[in-house]
Amino acid sequence: MLRSVAVPVIDDLAVFEFGLIGEVFGLDRSVYSDIPRLDFRVCGVEANRPVTTEIGVPITPPLGLEAMDDADVIAVPAARIRDDDSYPPELLDALRRASARGATMLSACSGAFVLGAAGLLDGRPCTTHWRHADALQRRHPTARVDPDVLFVDDGDLITSAGTAAGIDASLHLVRRELGSAAANVIARNMVVSPQRDGGQRQYIDRPVPETDCDALVDVLGQMNDNLSEPHTVASLAAMAHMSTRTFARRFVAETGVTPMQWLTGQRVLHARLLLESTDASIDEIAASCGFGSSTLLRHHFVREVGIAPTTYRRSFTCLDETPDFGEGPSGRMFPEPVAARA
Repeated sequence: MLRSVAVPVIDDLAVFEFGLIGEVFGLDRSVYSDIPRLDFRVCGVEANRPVTTEIGVPITPPLGLEAMDDADVIAVPAARIRDDDSYPPELLDALRRASARGATMLSACSGAFVLGAAGLLDGRPCTTHWRHADALQRRHPTARVDPDVLFVDDGDLITSAGTAAGIDASLHLVRRELGSAAANVIARNMVVSPQRDGGQRQYIDRPVPETDCDALVDVLGQMNDNLSEPHTVASLAAMAHMSTRTFARRFVAETGVTPMQWLTGQRVLHARLLLESTDASIDEIAASCGFGSSTLLRHHFVREVGIAPTTYRRSFTCLDETPDFGEGPSGRMFPEPVAARA
């Protein structure tokens, strides 16, 4: 049962991630719902010593780390990423003690690096902001870092992706411990969806790769400017004045993917832009991007982005429309989080 949440804060704290934890767990909603008020504790290495934040406004934790000793959940907000041995050793010891006694550990964004420094990610599935996923994996090679999901639930360890994904993970924990009704009440008052579709892939930029090969620069430009054309490896190789075999090998060496994989990625990227900024039909977008049919567009879009084109449009459209924060159909609406330790 979820009764108490302790939030350890350190210097260079990210205020949004700290605030979202407070919004979900720290407010008294018992006055208009059946949600019990939680014992919400903000703590630091030293009680009443202000910690710095990324926006220059200090936050003063009223409690010391002893507030973590019997909390049901330890929620670690994001902070500036530093070397493992640069995190306060007192905090890392307190995190290890809390984990050892069975507390649920929750991290928002780069808070995963704090848990990693305490040795709590070793051998566990986890996630963090997609920009930092590779760094987290290098730092903790036995951790199983998934850069594509919004959060990972591994029982007593819940890690979330970048920034707003902390809301998804926090609401998921409320849903898991207090029920869907409680999570929906909190979500409605925050004016957010109780569950978001998709994962981090829908937020990752796909810039055109840099290359030192002039012939490939021209080909990449031609491919990007003519996405609706039926390109083949042979036609692209002719454009680069190379044999098909040499072109294919050189393309992979310069970009890391095959010509057709790169072309599909750029077509999906263009489809995302059209879905966000136009009211063109899915069939029209499919033709404009070179997929030919809405079925083929949907197949590649789901594989690349993680959600269907229509779902993406609802989430990211720039057109004037009122968002729908309804509960939606039953069942999971985002990638299934890992339910148990491997």
